[in-house]
Amino acid sequence: MASPGAADCGLLLIRLTFGLLMAGHGAQKLFGIFGGTGLAATGKGFAALGFHPGEVFALIAGLTEFGGGLCFALGLLTPLAAAALIGVMINAMVTVTGAHGLWATHGGVEYNVVIAIVALSIAFTGPGQLAVDRLFPWGRGGWADGAVALGLGGIASAITLNL
Repeated sequence: MASPGAADCGLLLIRLTFGLLMAGHGAQKLFGIFGGTGLAATGKGFAALGFHPGEVFALIAGLTEFGGGLCFALGLLTPLAAAALIGVMINAMVTVTGAHGLWATHGGVEYNVVIAIVALSIAFTGPGQLAVDRLFPWGRGGWADGAVALGLGGIASAITLNL
């Protein structure tokens, strides 16, 4: 294996930034840290969006964001981690931000789209050499990894949205 290059460092920075921010977002839901409201209050918000029981869906979302974010940051099971981030972003767009247009200044989908596309792009390109996946024969990027990430993210969203 060649030593890591600039592209590997760039992929690591992208994975760490998006992965750790998503893990923190999940921690807000699960543990009420980083200014989050915790599971009970988040569950009420989910129930208001039509997810019943709200606390169960808040737990699923929190665990998906937290676990998916950590795995994405580490470059561990990268296509599955990307699928987790894509799935929660599709849900956010359908249930919360989609009605507000594109731009985040109006509560729109802008940021959700960015996260989903970054996750999908990393699935396609692979996590780089500075990733745990490099120790295993999977998650090195390519058409199949991108298809897995997009397909599983979409299926998970369809299930939770009752589509």
